[in-house]
Amino acid sequence: MMDPAARDRRVELRTVAIALLVSLVLWNLPFGGVVLYPFKLLATWLHELSHGIAMLWTGAGFDRMIVYRDTSGLAYARSSVGPVASAIIAAAGYMGTPLWGGVLLVASRDARAARRALLVLAGLLVATAIVVVAPSPDGDAFGQYAVAAMGGVVAACALALPPRWRLGVAHFIAAQACVNALLDIRVLLRPSQVVDGIAAAISDAHNMALLTFGTTATWAVWTWALTWLAWSLAVLFAAVRIGAARARTAVQ
Repeated sequence: MMDPAARDRRVELRTVAIALLVSLVLWNLPFGGVVLYPFKLLATWLHELSHGIAMLWTGAGFDRMIVYRDTSGLAYARSSVGPVASAIIAAAGYMGTPLWGGVLLVASRDARAARRALLVLAGLLVATAIVVVAPSPDGDAFGQYAVAAMGGVVAACALALPPRWRLGVAHFIAAQACVNALLDIRVLLRPSQVVDGIAAAISDAHNMALLTFGTTATWAVWTWALTWLAWSLAVLFAAVRIGAARARTAVQ
């Protein structure tokens, strides 16, 4: 008879694989964007929160973030910083989001651990909705309500879903975060960042290209877009490998 720990690890790997497959299939179906809309909002929140953490770490200070209805978002620093710190902040969005996903994958090793991880995520969502998510310049408080509502839904999933479904939800959220750069590669390559339907600024990739290479030439932008794409896949691969190592250890 298979050891319970080994069985849990195999369930973990299976749910990760299913979560990735479902994510990629849904993004290529006509209605897929509607189904994945809440997860895209969550990825936007993770992206802007990663910018905010980098702002705090570099001394720029994190003033607020805005999450728009079209799933775009912005994070605002309290003060300006030098080019190195600015580059760290610019890179943090697409490098930080898959890290959140990888941590959630590793932390959700079984249904019990998934409950704890989801509750922590829910608490962070609600806390940021109260403290740092702000209304848009035109007074639309959609982001505040949406982030708080996501926190409530995640908490409900953690507390009410059966163990296998709970694990699946945790892994699906993690998979969405890990493949965020893959799904947004077209956004990175646009000459401007579209925020709330308006071209507001250059994209993160263009900003990084300008800060590091001094140009927004196509080759420089592609360099950073592909670097972040490779980073996302590497983080996902590492998280899955950790899960596979757990499975082998449990079997031994």
